[in-house]
Amino acid sequence: MVQVGIMHGRLTPRGSGSFQCFPADSWRKEFSHARDAGLACIEWIYEVPNEARNPLGSAEGIAEMKALSAQTGVGVRSVCADYFMTDQLLDSDGKPIARNLEKLRALLSRAAELGVTYIVLPFVDPSTLGTKARIAGATALLRQLGGEGQAAGVELHLETDLPPADFAALLAAIASPWVKANFDIGNSASLGYDPAVELPALAPYLGSVHVKDRVLGGSTVPLGTGNARFETVFRELHRAGFDRWYILQAARGNDGEEVELARRNREFVERQVAAAAGLE
Repeated sequence: MVQVGIMHGRLTPRGSGSFQCFPADSWRKEFSHARDAGLACIEWIYEVPNEARNPLGSAEGIAEMKALSAQTGVGVRSVCADYFMTDQLLDSDGKPIARNLEKLRALLSRAAELGVTYIVLPFVDPSTLGTKARIAGATALLRQLGGEGQAAGVELHLETDLPPADFAALLAAIASPWVKANFDIGNSASLGYDPAVELPALAPYLGSVHVKDRVLGGSTVPLGTGNARFETVFRELHRAGFDRWYILQAARGNDGEEVELARRNREFVERQVAAAAGLE
């Protein structure tokens, strides 16, 4: 059975927040909305804005999250740590920034308490690994953090904008089964990468998938309207044996239509998975 989840904040109006942000005023509602859309889980956002209001930061908040999950049947299996897009783990020379590294260690502990499977660490946009120094620093740091993730029972998934061969080489150098690749369909399309090349390169390290569509060199658009080659992507994911949940990170629609859009996007993924498996 295909399991589809959704990125946090996509099930309620964003109000004055950014395109992707922690829904500080409506996070509780997202559990029932996800259930109504037929979704299996929510990928929780942990970021700098509204950090103090994020329930993931306290034992009491985590208990409430667990209770809502039990009531609705909607799990929280992953965390998107956008916190480290702004408060980065590495400086420009590739050296760890101690205060932010301690924040990640605290997040690992909270994620373990919640029973999360993995944390996505974004190394894109302002936190890109765009230099040899930052790649070398990330390699050394994540070798260490892989062991800490193993101790906590929480994987670390890297989202990068590195070319496929370079990303695979980074993961091979880290050499930890607790450090894996996050594959973002839309970001790959925007960068012009060929999924028939990229996914076989990442297959030995593949841990998670974000489902969105983007135009080449441009922004996020509704699923099926951009440059993402979904047929190829899902064929390669099937060949790689990917059997975890797919996280919707698709373009937003009109306020008030979030649940219906999530339902349609879930069905889109289900059709793609079925077609790739030869069931249609």
